[in-house]
Amino acid sequence: MSRDTAGAAEAARRGDWPEVLAHLSSVETAATGVADDFALLASAHMHAGSPEAAEAAADRALQLDAANLRAALVKADLLYAREALKEANLFYRAVAETRAVLADLPHDLAEGVGRARALRDRLARDIFSHVQAELGRAGYVEGRSSSRFTHALDLATGKRQAYFQQPQAFYFPELPNTQFYPREQFPWLDAIEAETETITAELEAVLRTDETFAPYIRSIPGLPNQADYPLIDSTDWSACFLWKDGRETPIADRCPRTMAALEAAPLCRIAGRSPQIMFSQLKAGAHIRPHYGFVNTRLICHLPLIVPPGCRFRVGNEVRSWEKGKAWVFDDTIEHEAINQSDRTRVVLIFDIWRPELTGEERALVQTLLEAMDAFSPSRTDWG
Repeated sequence: MSRDTAGAAEAARRGDWPEVLAHLSSVETAATGVADDFALLASAHMHAGSPEAAEAAADRALQLDAANLRAALVKADLLYAREALKEANLFYRAVAETRAVLADLPHDLAEGVGRARALRDRLARDIFSHVQAELGRAGYVEGRSSSRFTHALDLATGKRQAYFQQPQAFYFPELPNTQFYPREQFPWLDAIEAETETITAELEAVLRTDETFAPYIRSIPGLPNQADYPLIDSTDWSACFLWKDGRETPIADRCPRTMAALEAAPLCRIAGRSPQIMFSQLKAGAHIRPHYGFVNTRLICHLPLIVPPGCRFRVGNEVRSWEKGKAWVFDDTIEHEAINQSDRTRVVLIFDIWRPELTGEERALVQTLLEAMDAFSPSRTDWG
């Protein structure tokens, strides 16, 4: 650090901005320099009431270091002063999201970060109010207009975070990134929902035999395991499979009405993998942490059977509560989690289906591809 730079930094800490200018007078006309010098110079010009000189110095600093906090704050303040609100908000957001420890920053810069955060929030509210008014004039009504547009609006205004497919094993491109699918897209679910009481009765008969449920996540000898995961080898999250890894289990014979109800479903069929049909049990207080499914060529269906209040399920940025007999379909390659905050056990019938967007040819090719990959190596990871 040069003597001039050190002196300017010390003067800035004291709030002596004329002295900052004096120390950095040679920097202003220099062909080269350090980002922090130009940022200090920008702040000094701002305090001296010279916005044009402040902007020139801030721009030089940002050219040298695009992440320079002081220069970004000066730039944000200058844009805000001339009512370039959208552009100012971009700089305020960059300042507000700094990971710097405020106690380690000079007093004026720490104060500036706090101010940037307040202004960012106010601008976000103002922009949202303006947009809402304009959309209202265009006929938009939340809850009645396009749900996809509402989702896009929430993402644009920061109310929701974007989530995307992240399959662990196989990605099929150009499929829609849909969290929960529209229920009307699956009319065959009507017949399954109509059998809810019958399926629940078969479940209750199975529940009377404790050994039919086993931990959903089990440690595998010889392979890496999440030893610290609270649900590994735990019956707090357990499953009773009617079909597992594409094969029928003896439990299917004890649930004939359940299997009959699923005959109309376009079950995903891949030898050694699918379908997976199970009763999934989540005990009181259990939390299934955020995770991703393995392949995005299938979707997961839930039919809630035993659902006490306080049970919630999140896919991406949408949270729902299960209701007995009301099925839903979701993409499990988008981050999802479940929690049971009740004092009773929750049980859901789960099964996987082909994605409706895949053609018959594509389904056959995906099936051949995944079966061939499994056949090449006998060691594999369960899809779950």
